[in-house]
Amino acid sequence: MFEQSQIQEFKEAFGCIDQDRDGVIKKQDLRETYGQLGKLNVKDEELDEMLNEGKGPINFTVFLTLFGEKLNGTDPEDTILAAFKLFDPNGTGFVNKDEFKRLLMNQADKFTAEEVDQAFALAPIDPTGNIDYKSLCYIITHGDEKEES
Repeated sequence: MFEQSQIQEFKEAFGCIDQDRDGVIKKQDLRETYGQLGKLNVKDEELDEMLNEGKGPINFTVFLTLFGEKLNGTDPEDTILAAFKLFDPNGTGFVNKDEFKRLLMNQADKFTAEEVDQAFALAPIDPTGNIDYKSLCYIITHGDEKEES
């Protein structure tokens, strides 16, 4: 289901969350991870809900399975490309960053400026301010090659 590079990234993430390094993610591991991220008042119910998704101890195999189930809902690359093509009537393969930002912040599920900035952090943007949406679609569905090297 995952490429080797993705499995390695999940292994690193698992290692960061498994605070006591015993090979199983427990409530205290989650609490400490949240604490490191600055969220100190996480309710027990929230943590229990996360742990219950594993239907038992969350070892690395269960962790991978959970992510596989969550990521399975990602749209296929051709569906995402088709959506971007709506904003590219001339078929150039690019959309203007500023215009696209305006649309994201003012249409449908309105993005905040921070959410747009986070999305654009991954986007290949040329010096003239155009997003190469074909490359962005690949990054969304396959991951960023730069992070793998």
